[in-house]
Amino acid sequence: MNPDLPLNSPRWRDLEGATAEEVQVLLTHMTDDLLADGTVSDSAYAVLPRLVEAAAALPPEQSVDFWVDLGFIVTAEDRAPVPADLEAGFSAALRLAEQAAVRSFLAAGVPAKVCGQLALSCAAFAGHHIGEALRDVEPGESYLQLVCPGCGYDTEILTFFVDPVHPPFAAPELAAPADHVRQGQHPWSEVADALRGDTLGEEWEPFLRVAREVAVAGVPGGTAGPAVLCLVAGMVAAKGTPHWAGAEWARQLALLTGHFRCWNCEQTWTIADGLVEGPDGARPQSDPAPASAPQPTAGEPAREPAGEAPGATTGPRQDGNALVAADGAPWGRMTAFSDAVPGSSGAVDALTVVSLSGGTTLVAGAGDEGGVCLWDVADGRLVHGPLSGHADRVRSLTALPLAGDRVLLASGGDSGSIGLWDAVTGRPVLEPVANWLGEVTGMCGASLADGRTLLVTATSRGAVRLRDPATGESVGRLNPSGRPIRAITAVPMSGGGTLVAAVDTQGGVHMWDPAVDDPWDPGAAVQLKERALSDAGHRVAAVVALPTADGNLLATADDRGTVMLWDPATGTPVGEGLPPSTGTAGPPVMAATMTDDGRTLLVTGSRRGHGLRVWEPATGTLRQVVLDVAVICLAAAGSDVVVGHESGVFKVPLPRG
Repeated sequence: MNPDLPLNSPRWRDLEGATAEEVQVLLTHMTDDLLADGTVSDSAYAVLPRLVEAAAALPPEQSVDFWVDLGFIVTAEDRAPVPADLEAGFSAALRLAEQAAVRSFLAAGVPAKVCGQLALSCAAFAGHHIGEALRDVEPGESYLQLVCPGCGYDTEILTFFVDPVHPPFAAPELAAPADHVRQGQHPWSEVADALRGDTLGEEWEPFLRVAREVAVAGVPGGTAGPAVLCLVAGMVAAKGTPHWAGAEWARQLALLTGHFRCWNCEQTWTIADGLVEGPDGARPQSDPAPASAPQPTAGEPAREPAGEAPGATTGPRQDGNALVAADGAPWGRMTAFSDAVPGSSGAVDALTVVSLSGGTTLVAGAGDEGGVCLWDVADGRLVHGPLSGHADRVRSLTALPLAGDRVLLASGGDSGSIGLWDAVTGRPVLEPVANWLGEVTGMCGASLADGRTLLVTATSRGAVRLRDPATGESVGRLNPSGRPIRAITAVPMSGGGTLVAAVDTQGGVHMWDPAVDDPWDPGAAVQLKERALSDAGHRVAAVVALPTADGNLLATADDRGTVMLWDPATGTPVGEGLPPSTGTAGPPVMAATMTDDGRTLLVTGSRRGHGLRVWEPATGTLRQVVLDVAVICLAAAGSDVVVGHESGVFKVPLPRG
């Protein structure tokens, strides 16, 4: 830690002797310096006491933004422990921040969203863990993501936030006053006085009564999380502006005082305990009140009950090779592919589906040991392989359908080697040979309007080449910027032709038309809308084409688990996409398919994660799958998803409509 660094900065010197308005602006800039991408600066603990003193001296209505920003800092996930020599000063600063932030709440008429964040900041400064919900709870969002305190798995409720007239469950109970009243003076008594009137509606009055009792007690650390959320909801209802917006957001916050059932361990917990990771004293609820949600209006899809995740009872359990749902209903059968066991091909890093004439579908896989295998997806039988030739790990695979029912399989390795194989016979067409262009991070096939099919290869050094599949020779170039490429995919377009979508290592997306000779000529390619990417904070890490009845969409995923859909013809987003997911966060993997009954499904997960999400964009249905192995790569074939893992390959049936 270097505590002198920020104190010597020009901004800190400007703070001395500045006017109240200047201090307000400087505080915003300085808190931005202390928190970047969820990581708190090492010098924060030395600086924050001085910043809190400066903010506390401002008129209460001028320091609201600072207290909200400080709430994000003290609840940040990536925050080191307070050094022993700074602990006393930092603790004193939080006590001062609590008092000043409560005064700001009482003085300021702020938008409901900011009022909710300010109230959660006040709870965080008081030392209550529910303040961590500041990071994750946003008004206007339709989903809620919870972490099970028992097993640690995520439960995602896509349509949780509703605004019912009647509460779907009873208000939480409080402990006896002697057990939860905070000792000594605290700044919350005036908040209790402010929580008056029918601000939430008559049937929500019991929740407001709990809010007043918590305020009187002073938010001690042992207060139940749902009760503190009642206080936050009451504060928003009383002070959020305009009044209707405050009441609406307050009712949504009050819904957080209910229960949810974990789809993995099947225990019921308070939603408040699921909002933060590892809350002290969390206990499963033995007999929660049943949750219900309002009836949908005409033209709207039916909502899932509040507090229950869509598809929450469909998490698979394995009994031998049979999969059954949590309620005991049959799910399907997990099929392990033959010879995909330790000692043969090792970890599988790449998969692709190979469709042959006559309706036969194969799945090709390769990985650490360089061998390429082809299995029959119907029964997992090994058809060809391991095909040798790569001297190192195979990073990417793709199938190339050619004229005369001929299908080639292309493989790319860590040393830049590119191999071509006859998918029908398993014989090599081009022996893999290393080259200087860098590891092959992505491959796909591009069909041109003149009937040709080209192989597209991309490397970590930014070399994107169009290749003749007969010889492997380069016949064209893409990616004129030269940015290193992380992943690519082919997007078939209506009327024939293919666009190539690529992701660079900085999270940018590029769209190219392989039919044009000049790499700077966009041809038919339209870039994705930068404003939409920026507004969503979407740094893309994976792409896949999503087949639909009306053509293909482009699906993009980032390392948080967020998925967005795009119209490749216009570059505009389609629908709401999927929200972030802790359980499937990390370097993403995706596979898309149109099932045998005509439904479009997208399967997502993360490398080395054990969870998959199966999403049907047309209906919004989301199901979650927990597997006993760490996922490395995915491929989808019809109504099955094929999983590559550390010891081989297996397939899992996708849920039926």
